Amino acid sequence: MKEGFRQSMAWLHTWSGLLVCWILLLVFSAGTAAYYRDEVSLWMKPELHEAAMTPVPVEVAIEKAVHVLERDAAGVPRWFISAPSERNPSVSVGWFTPPPPGEKGRGKFESRELNPATGEELGEARDTRGGDFLYRLHFDLHYMPAVWARWIVGFCAMFMLAAIISGVITHKRIFKDFFTFRPKKGQRSWLDAHNAVAVLALPYHLMITYTGLITLMFLYMPIGAQVAYNGDEKTFFAEVFPNAENKKPAGVAVPLAPLGPMIAQAQKHWGGGEVDRITVNNAGDANATVNISRQLGPKLSYLRQAVQFDGASGALIATTGDTPSGAAESRGVLMGLHIAHFADSWLRFLFFLCGLAGCAMVATGALLWAVKKRQEYAKVLAKGGRIGFGLRLVEALNIGAIAGLPIAYASYFWANRLLPVGIDKRPETEIASFFIAWAVVALLAQIRPTRGMWQIMLGIGGAMFVGLPLLNVFTTDSHLGITLLQGKGPWPVVGFDLFALVFGIALFYAVRHLQKKKSAMKPVAKARPQTAAPTAKAAPVAASAGSKPTPADGDDLVPREAT
Repeated sequence: MKEGFRQSMAWLHTWSGLLVCWILLLVFSAGTAAYYRDEVSLWMKPELHEAAMTPVPVEVAIEKAVHVLERDAAGVPRWFISAPSERNPSVSVGWFTPPPPGEKGRGKFESRELNPATGEELGEARDTRGGDFLYRLHFDLHYMPAVWARWIVGFCAMFMLAAIISGVITHKRIFKDFFTFRPKKGQRSWLDAHNAVAVLALPYHLMITYTGLITLMFLYMPIGAQVAYNGDEKTFFAEVFPNAENKKPAGVAVPLAPLGPMIAQAQKHWGGGEVDRITVNNAGDANATVNISRQLGPKLSYLRQAVQFDGASGALIATTGDTPSGAAESRGVLMGLHIAHFADSWLRFLFFLCGLAGCAMVATGALLWAVKKRQEYAKVLAKGGRIGFGLRLVEALNIGAIAGLPIAYASYFWANRLLPVGIDKRPETEIASFFIAWAVVALLAQIRPTRGMWQIMLGIGGAMFVGLPLLNVFTTDSHLGITLLQGKGPWPVVGFDLFALVFGIALFYAVRHLQKKKSAMKPVAKARPQTAAPTAKAAPVAASAGSKPTPADGDDLVPREAT
């Protein structure tokens, strides 16, 4: 603390942000994309685009789904039906087929995507994880045990929270600097950009980081529930998140009651809420039960209401989630803020922009450290020396994360269009294309972390994103020429293609900016005169003429020891 409290906070801000910034960039970017999780899934399933243009009453869609289940899954103990919604127009059904005799387990899960208007299976519908992959990626990281991944993400989120708070303390002119941007000033420009995107969405950054930790609070801080319930976590979760109990099969065949009246009664109980998911237990048995959960809708809390009916008679048995406890409701509100399920189209777009600002904040922070460190190596480089290992590593990681992630995302979407529809393990192959592309960029960046590599990778990312709408022309009937110009496609598909174009153009602009900067530096270097070394007599005069050197504007924000 010899250098003062603010300088200590500057050291904390620098290192708490730098050490985990590349993982944070992955988490932020995937979480931001997950705001449009359903829209991304719809874009990646072009077979559903026609069905999305013909909205169907939920009761009709559910009854047709039941007919399919009665035909294809008769005798299966449990059915799952996902009702159509404004953002997801299809109906999906699923069930677990019993394991072979002598084997244990739940069996194999099978699912169907249905046309809500006809109940017919969407033939040759491609199998894909769609936006669900991006949603799970931002806290499960893929290719590792989920518990490990969530601990890593939680660790990085704590560092992020420390970086945000220490950054606010450090920048005493934080709001003034928000309205200041000085282009073409090197380190000062990067600092201005970092300040602007950080302050622009500061409440969002604090909220999303803190609520992200709350969503996994029972993993990070289980001791309270374990002590209060003597280690019996099942009882704790049963009391905090109560669910209706299901009956065991009676072995007496009884037809399943129509689901339409049950849905109408559920909606009346909720005051007009829409149906989200239906689970039918022991269909065709005297002890059949039907559980209907409510769509989250515009309410802030993430807690879901549900009702249970007797499958044989259609009588209401139980309700859950109508009067949650204060603690459960508080957690539900914080989770709802994080996921933003309550947001309408404009508010969701605002959350998306704030998420992009978070990505920019993390990226500019990493670049700022590298720019400042490279300035300290100016004299070494002028004498023919080389930069240190730490700076070279950070510059390579910056290329791999900042320029590599757009290529990885674009590869995921290109694979969705180019892979044959009926191949085995298609979702896994799409996901593998994401990580393979990212790994290739990261490897090339480690070999040659130069300005030229930045231009190449940003250019490839821009070409791939701009090429996505063009690829649709040759692979689907839902390209912009039809969806936008003729108005014959769902608007989420139009929005995805337009964003791909805009984002690709932005990457091309970054390449052009780097090329301009590189061209501007060459003539300056050639025209620089060779100054003679000062004489011994002139040195004291120069020293006395000037005052004590002051740090460049903004150097107080990142102490020299921190770099």
